[in-house]
Amino acid sequence: MQRLLSKRGLASRTKAALLIQEGKVRVNGTVIKDPHAYVSVEAKLVVEGIAQTAARAKKLLIIFHKPKGVVTTASDEKGRKTVYDLLPQDYQHLKAVGRLDMATTGLLLFTNDNSFADALLNPDNEIPRSYLVTVKGAPSPDTCALLTKGIRDNGELLRVAHLDVRKTSGKESLLLMTLHEGKNREIRRLCDAIGHPVLKLKRISFGPYELGTLGVGEVREVGFLEV
Repeated sequence: MQRLLSKRGLASRTKAALLIQEGKVRVNGTVIKDPHAYVSVEAKLVVEGIAQTAARAKKLLIIFHKPKGVVTTASDEKGRKTVYDLLPQDYQHLKAVGRLDMATTGLLLFTNDNSFADALLNPDNEIPRSYLVTVKGAPSPDTCALLTKGIRDNGELLRVAHLDVRKTSGKESLLLMTLHEGKNREIRRLCDAIGHPVLKLKRISFGPYELGTLGVGEVREVGFLEV
């Protein structure tokens, strides 16, 4: 039941569970307070007194410019601020497509279309993700070549699909990196491995979607493009 509300785009799973437990959801005319109860995908739902059908669930996809210092989760056991503390109310039920770590900024997609999210995240589809990366020092051409060749870390092969050195100085360098798979903290691990740790990390695109001039903490609705 909790999953059905989420799939119809009516609430996040966490919010759906609360609504159900508070008796605010009727299924085919009956109040059910168990979020894990099995119900038909065709069930007639009334949420907070408003009838909801599968046809009413509008598919949404938004770009959110994630600031530094917030976590990509619906709630946090450590009490840290989350991206949902910043999203407008109309988008609170959407789910993040993947994650950005707390220190990383930039483009974060949210949607209620699980199939589309799965297609974006499926490593077999090799959807490119591009990042502006400020690293300590000035990596040599041979060192940069290691990033595209691949480095093993804890049994995983980490690799940058494309690398462009935008500018460099003795103290720091700005790199444009593109990945085809979002492994956990992949860029930070790669840069640590070559001795040039990340100072700043910002995602600027994900597949056909670009951050552009969207301000920090702002959102923009976008269409569903072929991926």
